[in-house]
Amino acid sequence: MLFILRPIRLTLRAVLTEAKPGQLALGFAMGVLIGVVPKSNLIAVVLSFVLASLRANLAIAAATALVVSFVAGYLDPLSDRIGSWLLTHPALQETWTHLYNQPVMPWTDFNNSIVLGSLVIGLILVYPAFRLSRPLFAKYTVKMTVWAKKFWLTRLLLGVELTDRFAAVN
Repeated sequence: MLFILRPIRLTLRAVLTEAKPGQLALGFAMGVLIGVVPKSNLIAVVLSFVLASLRANLAIAAATALVVSFVAGYLDPLSDRIGSWLLTHPALQETWTHLYNQPVMPWTDFNNSIVLGSLVIGLILVYPAFRLSRPLFAKYTVKMTVWAKKFWLTRLLLGVELTDRFAAVN
């Protein structure tokens, strides 16, 4: 039973008690970026390491990446057009050739037009996702915490002392 409850408890604690709006927004923005990029390459691994090294909320990032991954397939035609344009642009041909001849770069799959286009789309979406989600997290995190604290199951999973201590701070 503890095997099932522990991840739920850790997720609730991460979302309700140990998060600031900036950390939640950064987790959301990084989740959008990781969710848009295809997962079978070194770019996704590097982005995951970057996420883990930041003070971002990992629970929000994981949930966002999961949801965006399902939607990202619909962006493939746009990603393909952007990636194809970048890969076939005459001014960038030497750059792509030089990068591809580097030891680790072929594992990034940047020469795939969908991967490169998805990375560009994800990088473009990071800043708006952060700026738009931060005020929403600032406004609704406290309200969601107060609402969730009313339920006996939340109090049981978080521990009464944690919810009482968090209520005293706010």
